[in-house]
Amino acid sequence: MPAGFDLFDSHAHLDAPEFDGDRGQVLRAARAAGVTGLLVPAVTAASWPRLHALCESESGLHPAYGLHPCYLSRHSDDDLAALEDWLHGHRAAAVGECGLDHFEPGLDHTRQLWLLRGQLEIAFRRNLPLVLHARRAFEETILELRRFGKPLRGVVHSFSGSAEQARQLWQLGFHVGIGGPVTYDRAQRLRRVVAVLPIESLLLETDAPDQPGMQHRGQRNEPAFLVEVLRCVAALRNMDPTELARTTTANARRLFLRPE
Repeated sequence: MPAGFDLFDSHAHLDAPEFDGDRGQVLRAARAAGVTGLLVPAVTAASWPRLHALCESESGLHPAYGLHPCYLSRHSDDDLAALEDWLHGHRAAAVGECGLDHFEPGLDHTRQLWLLRGQLEIAFRRNLPLVLHARRAFEETILELRRFGKPLRGVVHSFSGSAEQARQLWQLGFHVGIGGPVTYDRAQRLRRVVAVLPIESLLLETDAPDQPGMQHRGQRNEPAFLVEVLRCVAALRNMDPTELARTTTANARRLFLRPE
């Protein structure tokens, strides 16, 4: 890894049980690869205390607290109020992971919307960015952000939509997170989109332990593998990887680590 790289993984579930056996080693490998910052998003209320403890114990880890749409069965009706209370007493870089999922079968759409709208409101009141999940739901997510009608900011992670959807999200205050899927040769549409988006709108991510890139297909994803995403995106944009790292890291720090 060339000296001077400074990468920020804008979406890594480092608190996931897949890392329980070697989390320290995974972090050391990430730092050796130049990944100096990680945004670690929660998925359920039950995970918030453990996530808080992890981020307090290690430098460069920044927590986001939220209620993921794929875990509806684990969310109670009181969790939105609990999230607001939690954020009063615990520093957070963002609200999330929250959003909409039209891929997993059996998820109650009405309840997803209720949870998303509640978390948009909490993020607005707390002046925090959002980490949005929008699997097969980019158009509806854009509609919800427009309907909310108040200024928000954040990132739509694991973006796979069109250049026009990315443009609309950017106008609404949202970056797009690009991760392992872009490294696959078959991802031609995503690659074309990534090549033309404004660099100011891009964040890099792994979504570890999920969504490994082509070089690690079928394996557990890790934050250290963000380097492969960087190199792929840089090649698609005909950019120096060092410059891309510098700019996307600055984008992430500006979004998540605003000064008090």
